[in-house]
Amino acid sequence: MRADLPQPKQASPSVSSSNVDYASPPSCVAQEARSLNLFSTTPLIYSAPLSRLCHPHPVYLKLDLLQPSGSFKDRGMAHLCTTVQKMHNSASNSDTTDRMKVISSSGGNAGLAVTTVARNIPQMDVSVIVPETTKPLVVEKLRSLGAEVTIHGKNWNAADALARQWVDDAKKSGGGAVYVSPYDNPLLWTGHSTVIDEIITQLLEQSFDQATTQTNNMKIGAVLASVGGGGLLCGILEGVERNYHGSNEIRSNLVRGTKVVACETEGAASFAASFNSDNGSIVCLDGIHSIATSLGATSVTPAVIQRSRRHRDRGEISSSGDDVMSYVCTDGEAVQGCVQFASDHRMLVEPACGASLAPLYSDRLRAKLLDQLNDNEDSVIVVEVCGGSGVNLDLLRGWKESFLEK
Repeated sequence: MRADLPQPKQASPSVSSSNVDYASPPSCVAQEARSLNLFSTTPLIYSAPLSRLCHPHPVYLKLDLLQPSGSFKDRGMAHLCTTVQKMHNSASNSDTTDRMKVISSSGGNAGLAVTTVARNIPQMDVSVIVPETTKPLVVEKLRSLGAEVTIHGKNWNAADALARQWVDDAKKSGGGAVYVSPYDNPLLWTGHSTVIDEIITQLLEQSFDQATTQTNNMKIGAVLASVGGGGLLCGILEGVERNYHGSNEIRSNLVRGTKVVACETEGAASFAASFNSDNGSIVCLDGIHSIATSLGATSVTPAVIQRSRRHRDRGEISSSGDDVMSYVCTDGEAVQGCVQFASDHRMLVEPACGASLAPLYSDRLRAKLLDQLNDNEDSVIVVEVCGGSGVNLDLLRGWKESFLEK
């Protein structure tokens, strides 16, 4: 075992299971969806290859690509669908569960998530409207899961407009359709926030060497996550804030000073455009010009800018280091992240997820990130490997040929 590489070792007595209450996140968060097994508690694994690149910081990977639908979106969709069904049944004043329909717009992954969740909820049907940029592989998966699929529009915004119109039409005719946004709903964000609860619990359960097991020193230095419309980032910030202000001092300390890294590709960087704007206004891109089509929202939800600035402001006021940092990579760097991740960890992700791996695999971006972490050896880096179902070996090979072998 190399002495210069952060390695998991035997835990010190200061964080033994006998004197640390690991499992004390707010257990009521998305409790019904979790109890119905509509989303999974995914593994948090130590990455030796990435820890070597990011020395002295241990790197951990939160494997949400292992959710049933293939992406993190199961978390939010499970919480949203169980909640709206309960509201629907309450409004119907019936002792039995009435049939209801959810209508969603999606670049693929949100549609797969809502379809995967809804098929396990009695009396719930799903219609998904996808833009023309959606991969045939994803459309086929949606239909195989039982969704009614409509292909419409050149981008997600056009598909979303049709989804909203269908819901309005259904309501006017007395139908029970419910609109499900792929990212812009507080119920989604709360569902997504469970990823932070899990990360904190799993990190505390991991065995670190003596230098990092002191409960007063161990920190989550950075959480890296891809941003499309901002739903995942809203959830991550909600989870950090909930644990930061929680009653468990150990959990609170772990996220005090955490830098949340918002990762996008050039041509789909709607968060960066709004977050860096002088007047704080939401910037709408003229289109999506990136291989990472799953990040294809031309504008982010205003809530993600508000939450990001609140997290940054808290860090400035307390001098604790809390921050939100916007990282924009090239399509080539995102693909490089996918290829190297597959080589290192034998798992496939699409370029939208590769954007969150790029800051570690790209020499250019990694140097910037490590500089901003200020060489705090007690801080770990966590990557939310959000997944995505628009990938297979042939697609990965094609991206590699197009972007890395020119």
